[in-house]
Amino acid sequence: MGTSVPKKTPPMKSILAVLGATSIALAAPAAAPLVDLGDAKYQGFVDEHNITNFLGIRYAAAPTGKLLVLNSHSPNSLLIGDLRWRAPVAPATVSDIQLANCQPARCSATANPILARRHNYESEDCLFLNVYSASLTPTKLLPTIVWIHGGGYALGSASDYNGTELVLESNKNAVVVILQYRLGLFGFLAGNEVHEDGAANAGLLDQEFALRWVNKNIEKFGGDPHHVIIWGESAGAGSVIQHMLANSGNTEPQLFRAAITSSTYIPPQYLYDHSVPQALFDEVAERAGCPNSTALACLRGIDAGILQNINNAMTLSSYFGTFTFIPVVDGTFIVENPIAQLSRGQVNGEAYYAVTNTNEGIIFVDGSDVSNATAYSRDILPTLSVQRDVEIAQLYASFGSPVQQAQAIMKELVFVCPSFYALAAFPGKSYKAQFAIPPALHGDDVSYYLPSFDAFGTPTPRFNNTDFIDAFVGGFLSFAVNGNPNDKLTATIAPTWPVWSNAAAEELVFNETEKALPEPAIEVQQVDAGLLERCEFWKQMRIAMSL
Repeated sequence: MGTSVPKKTPPMKSILAVLGATSIALAAPAAAPLVDLGDAKYQGFVDEHNITNFLGIRYAAAPTGKLLVLNSHSPNSLLIGDLRWRAPVAPATVSDIQLANCQPARCSATANPILARRHNYESEDCLFLNVYSASLTPTKLLPTIVWIHGGGYALGSASDYNGTELVLESNKNAVVVILQYRLGLFGFLAGNEVHEDGAANAGLLDQEFALRWVNKNIEKFGGDPHHVIIWGESAGAGSVIQHMLANSGNTEPQLFRAAITSSTYIPPQYLYDHSVPQALFDEVAERAGCPNSTALACLRGIDAGILQNINNAMTLSSYFGTFTFIPVVDGTFIVENPIAQLSRGQVNGEAYYAVTNTNEGIIFVDGSDVSNATAYSRDILPTLSVQRDVEIAQLYASFGSPVQQAQAIMKELVFVCPSFYALAAFPGKSYKAQFAIPPALHGDDVSYYLPSFDAFGTPTPRFNNTDFIDAFVGGFLSFAVNGNPNDKLTATIAPTWPVWSNAAAEELVFNETEKALPEPAIEVQQVDAGLLERCEFWKQMRIAMSL
């Protein structure tokens, strides 16, 4: 058994170590790499792995200031509009060279955005991205991987991930972009008021704006704008699905060629003015002391720190395992029920690779608050009819205790089944894998391909076996670079990935043997027919309920 990470993977280190290396690079020589984007010139640095880093590139204006907009009633006049809860806009042009050598402010809210920018504090002014490239002038433009972080649309930042690791794992065959987007109520407040005078899915619009930035600018970093792969984990994977569905699957120009999801997260997605998101808006307004008649205008004038406190309080009071502010069907960017649109195969992109973990649901279920499977189903799907109780009870009776049944429901309803729906939307061009290294919890896979990520408390892979890591990580990067995980960048022990079809329903399972010294156990397996049956049930329920 190997006991070290692959040679092509940078040494494992904590996030603090990564940031420490970044801060050392602040003393960049005069010849530090420089890129002119037109609206600004950015000076990056070369890290200890000889990868060029550009950290904290502003891709959109701060969503906190004022914007000049045309008055719809009088096209020749201008009005001042606050950018909070509006679609992102291009940043202003700056003449001075911008140092891109420290991590940007994390998305959230703090009272001092200047300090946030300097020291990676939280700030409402956070629409930045990081770029990692082995060469700004390669002989051939390279595939571009855009990473969208997870965190339930409530947490996370670009600084949590070191893009150099993905560049090296691709054998320097890819340019990597890691983006940030508005989170919590700043990015996903909905309701009729926001729809009428703003953008309900502001966080998703941030992501798309960043993708358009990539389409326009990535060639200057050595990346191919016509070979972009979007990849995310958890809510980041859910975001990837949202971009598949964006603009009814007809986004122009095409912003990505292929998509990868790790632990797809697609919770119930309501229409923007459904009673659930509308109630959340009303609660935010009430907590902020904003009157109903002018609630949105009032909220735009509230201090960001106060809104952050409201965001935190409402998030903490959510039902265990769910998140408060999440994407909605806004009628423009996301036009309809995602499950219904996926079922018709109406998507952006050409190919898809999905990985789910064996025990996705465990960490999202509070065992002390589950009485039975049917009650739990209605807790996470409040509009589910009681007439479905008997059927749900029958579908999950074999899973044991009520808690185990609830864990299975969460896993399948929110994570695994949506991945199957997306796989079917790319016939002949999709692949499925399962990460099964015990305990195979949600998030356990991330440290295999992003070794310095430790937000889930597993800063190093539990099964630190070189052959296994090469095979598991190789699937992602080979798909990203070559469009097919079987067209390997380097030889690995992984067998041939089966092309997904609903009829065969085969996936590649990544596991270990049960020996005292485990060895890799990687094999093609057929998805359980019972799981497929339950996923079909949930698909019909979610379409019928428009969720």
